[in-house]
Amino acid sequence: METSVEMIAPVIALVAWSMVMWVWMYATRLPAMRKAGIKPDPNALKGQQMSALPPSVRWKADNYNHLMEQPTIFYALAISLAVIGSGNEVNLYLAWAYVCLRIAHSLVQVLGNRIEIRFVLYTLSNIPLFGLTFNAAMFFIR
Repeated sequence: METSVEMIAPVIALVAWSMVMWVWMYATRLPAMRKAGIKPDPNALKGQQMSALPPSVRWKADNYNHLMEQPTIFYALAISLAVIGSGNEVNLYLAWAYVCLRIAHSLVQVLGNRIEIRFVLYTLSNIPLFGLTFNAAMFFIR
């Protein structure tokens, strides 16, 4: 069985984008916390202190959290497909489609948080994820 290293490129791209969002989150959050006079309090309820920050600052953290959720399924699928040698053209296109849709979702969320557009992008990003899941399952059914 030969691995498909090309399938790793979209994984690295989405990880890199997650790191961009991490930097963006702290580049906006730390100055906003200073401006609001917020000192980290370990006894505060989760999210309580951050609720005092402007929405445009919180959107970056919300998006970073989103990138730590559903994309974990993508990572598992893409790496699995690479290992079993099923990083063919279709799966590679599906993987890149997923990454592009997630980046678009991020940009919509952090730049204006238009929920209806985010919902469409999130829903569309599930299509390549379902395709990758189906293709991975078919490898073992054959």
